[in-house]
This record gives sequence, structure tokens and C-alpha cells, in this order.
Amino acid sequence: MKTLVIASANEGKVAEFRSALANLLDDAVPEIISASEAGISSFPPEDGKTYKENAIVKAKFVTSQTGLPSLGDDSGLEVDTLNGAPGLYSARYGGELNNDERIAYLLENLKTVPKEERGARFVCALALATPGGDIHTFWGECGGEILEAPSGADGFGYDPVFYSHDLKQSFAETSREDKSHVSHRGRALQALTSWLKEPTNAQLLQSKV
Repeated sequence: MKTLVIASANEGKVAEFRSALANLLDDAVPEIISASEAGISSFPPEDGKTYKENAIVKAKFVTSQTGLPSLGDDSGLEVDTLNGAPGLYSARYGGELNNDERIAYLLENLKTVPKEERGARFVCALALATPGGDIHTFWGECGGEILEAPSGADGFGYDPVFYSHDLKQSFAETSREDKSHVSHRGRALQALTSWLKEPTNAQLLQSKV
């Protein structure tokens, strides 16, 4: 696998993938490019009923367009007291809002919820598609809670209001490297790279590219 396309238009995600894979793959690290760098400017609708379905749609589409192996992901924030919302609709929660407005909308919906009832988790499904038609999926999740106000200036999405139980701070307050060890995406990538380190799996990918 000489080149791997990240099937996402989210540059924050692409940066996390590049950093995490470089740290996790000791050798034979592929060249990692974004979908836009591969010439992909739009994606099919994310209308799957699960994170896994959405990740597979993106990965298969990019591979079909580029002839290269691609990695698609779908992730979401699930808040206990909101019955798992925003979930699959995390990126569209509240409608056509910018990131700060979406966070404000979430906090408004939780304004009467006490700290002990603000439990939440980030979840992530990864799908690796090869030009030979193989699809392999991986899963990761991490627990935490929703803060009453944003804290930290790094990260993206809901990171400023997600307090990680593992890190004892918000995702927006931690370094990208520390976040990659415990985040939902980081744990899914750890599962992926463990799989890639198996010689038979690595050979399978290389033989199809």
C-alpha cells in the first residue's frame, strides 16, 4: 500500500489520521493524502443507518474514483441524557450552523442538566477499501462528559466541550499526540494498524493495489 486516501473533506480529521498513522505504523508507512488532494470534491450522501454503513460508502466511493485504497470514517458524539443524540447527525446537529453555533446549540439543550448526568462518548467506525474490492472495518470509542462551557483552543468539532475521562481535560486542551492514544478515532486506528501489522493482511492489501 504505497498511497492511502483519507475519504474525508474535514482537514482536521485528515491531520489526525496523518499524525496517528505515522506514530502507529513503524515501517512501510504509506503516503497519506486527503480526498481533495486525490481530486475528490464531493461525496455521496451519508444516509446509512449506522456509522459503519456511512464509513463504507465513503471509502468505496473514493476507491472507485481514484483506484487507490482509501480509509473512510464516520464518527459521532452520543450524549446519554439526549438518548444518544446527536449521534449519526453530529455534523448536522441543529441544522446549518457553524461549529461554534453547533456547540452553543448543544449546551443550550443541556443547560438544566447537572454535571453528574452529562455523560457522553465519542464513537468512530473506520472502513478500509481496496481496489480489489475488499472492505475491512474497525471500531473505537471513548468516554467522557459534556462541559458547561467550551475549554481549550485546539482540536475541532465538539472537542472544546468534551471532557475526556482518560485525559482529565477537554480534547481541545490536549496535544494531538496525547489525544490520539485515547480518542475514538485513535482507538479505531490502533485496531486498524494492529490488523495491518499482520503479514498476511499487509500482503493482501499490497497485492490488490
